[in-house]
Amino acid sequence: MKTILIICISFIQCLIIKAGDIELGKVKWIRNLKEAQSTAIKLNKPVLILFQEVPGCSTCKNYGSKVLSHPLIVEAIETYFVPLCIHNNKGGTDREALDYFFEPSWNNPVVRIVDSNLKPIVERLDGNYSDYGLISKINASLIKMGITVPQYLKLLEEELKAYQTGLEHTTIGMYCFWAGEKTYGQINGVIATNAGYMNGSEVVDIYYNPKETNLNELVKTGKMNNSADILFTENPTNLKAGIPSQKPGKFRMDTETKYYLSHTDFKYIPMTPLQATRANSYLADGKSCEHVFSPRQLDWLQKIKTSSGNKYKNQIGRDMITAWYEDDRSR
Repeated sequence: MKTILIICISFIQCLIIKAGDIELGKVKWIRNLKEAQSTAIKLNKPVLILFQEVPGCSTCKNYGSKVLSHPLIVEAIETYFVPLCIHNNKGGTDREALDYFFEPSWNNPVVRIVDSNLKPIVERLDGNYSDYGLISKINASLIKMGITVPQYLKLLEEELKAYQTGLEHTTIGMYCFWAGEKTYGQINGVIATNAGYMNGSEVVDIYYNPKETNLNELVKTGKMNNSADILFTENPTNLKAGIPSQKPGKFRMDTETKYYLSHTDFKYIPMTPLQATRANSYLADGKSCEHVFSPRQLDWLQKIKTSSGNKYKNQIGRDMITAWYEDDRSR
């Protein structure tokens, strides 16, 4: 009976430990400061330290399941840094690391990026539990170290910043929505486009960052490229570009939104809306779009191209985190 009880307790403890994994996301963390520093010296890499409560509160769990599970953030951390996680609610070497960096116990997530001598490269990230907060620190640290920030990380920061500060939305009608998606997808500040129909017209649904562009600029660019014949809006009074307008109706997406992208194998890669929008525009111009994707995304593409007998999903428009971990099992 005693043996059975011990086994049951051990099983429960394993479940508790497993449940705590949600706070750490999908990153492969080192769990010891000395080991991480030794690895950083050997690989000549900085250390990205996560101070995290495990098991933790809802803030800690959300940080793990969303921010630390975003495939592009995970890739950036594991590519450019030595990932180290310190539990801020444990003793032993965790406690020693907390004391070394003067970090409080039982705290919400904190991130430090330090060199192999454990000296800070950028300011400590505290109180900002967003994906934009982390990727902006990652990119800033790369710049500080003289490392060129790859295009996929620049786009990710641009996109996540727009989500955090707030997107605006408009729908513009034209003679050909495939040409429209090409035009609007090239404009800085446009985060996502979708081709479809509204009130009998071909239209492009556009989501953009109003801090980077505005409706008048969108319409002006659209007119220059024969992709702005009518604006669907509830209030056209502030429009200066001068095209007819009418009240918006129900939007119906076309089955081949991102037309140029959807006719390539790139469509099988899980991607963000901005990656899809920019890649589609590059392909429409007959240009390569590989630079908007990460090495792991391109590795995904190569495995698809060299495999046989599998039916892959079109990932355009799907949530990237869901698509990545769902379809990763089938590769």
